[in-house]
Parts: sequence; structure tokens; C-alpha cells
Amino acid sequence: MNKPPNKSTHGRSLLRDKDKKSLIQGGLVVFIIAITPFLYYLYESFPIDSQVWETSFFTLSTKYPSLYQYAWFLTGKIIPVILLLMWFFTCKHWWHWIILVPLAMYIFQLWGVINQSRNQDEVEIVYLIPLMMVIIPFVYLIRARLFNKIREDNLKTFEEELLQKRTFWQQIKDLFR
Repeated sequence: MNKPPNKSTHGRSLLRDKDKKSLIQGGLVVFIIAITPFLYYLYESFPIDSQVWETSFFTLSTKYPSLYQYAWFLTGKIIPVILLLMWFFTCKHWWHWIILVPLAMYIFQLWGVINQSRNQDEVEIVYLIPLMMVIIPFVYLIRARLFNKIREDNLKTFEEELLQKRTFWQQIKDLFR
């Protein structure tokens, strides 16, 4: 006769599945971070003195002086975008929303490289200012609420401790906890 699974065994099984999933996700993050130097140096495989690269699979052309320079600019923007995205999605701190500001800056610059704009690093601040006007006050508001909550909780616990009647030895023990 089959017994129904024990609740504690079932709970451990779910925990193992969650741990396995977390381990796989963490391994993927570590792998991507580890290969970023290799991804960055992919630009060296592009032709140095040519604006057109023809293969049997594709043809790639650029307005830049060479495909080498274009690939250098491209990898110089893609790698920080990848790393900032990973940082944003894996960060557990309350301030992780502020990472969107440099992320947006790199995305605007990447867009300029993809569109092969000559003044790519000159105008993105104009587009970043409205984003910063939303994100920075939002992050500051979160910080202020957290700080207020911490102060409130500390004040309440301090008042509760003052109202408790404890012996001298209990107070000494509390000092060394």
C-alpha cells in the first residue's frame, strides 16, 4: 500500500527544486559576467580597413571609417548595458531603481551607435533629464520612508524597553546579547 508523501518530505523537495533553480540562475549570471571580457574583445575580429564585410551569410556595412571602429563602439556600449541590466535585476537593495539612470544613458548611446549617429554622446542628457526627474525623487521618497520607518521602530522599541521592569542582572545580560 502506498503512503501519502510526508509533508516535511514534500517541503524539502520544493526547497531542493527552488535551490536548484537558484543555482542554475546564479550560474548563468556568473557565466555571463565571466565571458564579458571575451565578448568585449569580439571587435578585434572585424576588418580594420574596410567599411564593408561580405561573407556567404551576410553583408555588413557602416558609415564609420571602418567596421573595426563600429564594432569597438558597439561592444563598448553593449557590455555595460548587459552588466547594468544584470545588476538591476539581481540587486535586492532599495536603491536599485537608480541603476536605471546609467542604464538609460548607455541605451541611448547604444541607439546612437546602431543608427550610426555622429553626435551620439552629445544629446542623450536631454533625454535622460525627464527620466531622472521621475526616478531620483522616487528613490529619495523610498529612502525617506525607510529612514522614517527605522526611526519609528527604534523609538517604539526604546520606549518599550524603558517601560519594562527588569532586574539589574537582566539589564546586564541584555547588554551582552
